[in-house]
Amino acid sequence: MPHLTTRDGTDLFYTDWGTGRPVVLIHGWPLSSAFWEYQARVLAEAGYRVVAYDRRGFGRSDQPWSGYDYDTLVDDLADVLSTLDLSKVTLVGFSMGGGEVARYLSRHGTGRVAQAVLIAAVTPFLLKTDDHPEGVDKAVYDEMVDAVERDRPAYLEGFARSFFGIDRPNSTISEGIIRWYMQLALQAAPHATILTARAWSETDFRPDMASFTVPTLVLHGGGDENVPAAIAGRAAAAAIPGSRYVEYEGAQHAVIIDSAARVNADLLAFLGQALEDAAK
Repeated sequence: MPHLTTRDGTDLFYTDWGTGRPVVLIHGWPLSSAFWEYQARVLAEAGYRVVAYDRRGFGRSDQPWSGYDYDTLVDDLADVLSTLDLSKVTLVGFSMGGGEVARYLSRHGTGRVAQAVLIAAVTPFLLKTDDHPEGVDKAVYDEMVDAVERDRPAYLEGFARSFFGIDRPNSTISEGIIRWYMQLALQAAPHATILTARAWSETDFRPDMASFTVPTLVLHGGGDENVPAAIAGRAAAAAIPGSRYVEYEGAQHAVIIDSAARVNADLLAFLGQALEDAAK
């Protein structure tokens, strides 16, 4: 299995499929790169080089004790791009991974990046504060962390219900998908699950949004209960001049699964637009 080593000696698992202009997929919490199954194959078959890696502490990557803040996580991303010598990259972040896209651009710049995509992303800020009264109370996230510490499998099993919206009358999510989700989620180190939950729920990405100076696509589920569109997708699109925003009516947080066909079509159209622009 291919691994690469980051600047602090952490080994990250990655897949590298196809040839062509590179697309780097950054997974959500508490999963791994395997959760991109319904995008990675489609993009590779469409003529793109698709790189997906497991964040430190998750999937098949090393599980160091530290390094679960966004600055360290995007330094890992920078090491992925430099080790594989990727340029003119489209960065695609799902959920927590959207925070990595934002912080990467502000911390490392756009030298290697041609496009950015935020899918059900935690940007620009989720937490309720004095200057962000529409956010989510910290007590909600404190309860989440307490539940993970008490009984991680039980919490994640319950979390999957809102993540996929499986209680909706029209849900098409199978029991097989839920079992797969649980297998991926339980691969993660317990401390990585807890520390990254604190990171994505408490990190303020509002200052990072000014660094989106490349063409950006924002996709979000209108029925997202975990990362509400009103404070995330719509707010992110409003903060990024010239971005394209697509909201899938009624779709839940796991849009890359329950709305995979629509997401893939929008991704391919966006990627194709870059080729058209380059040809002008």
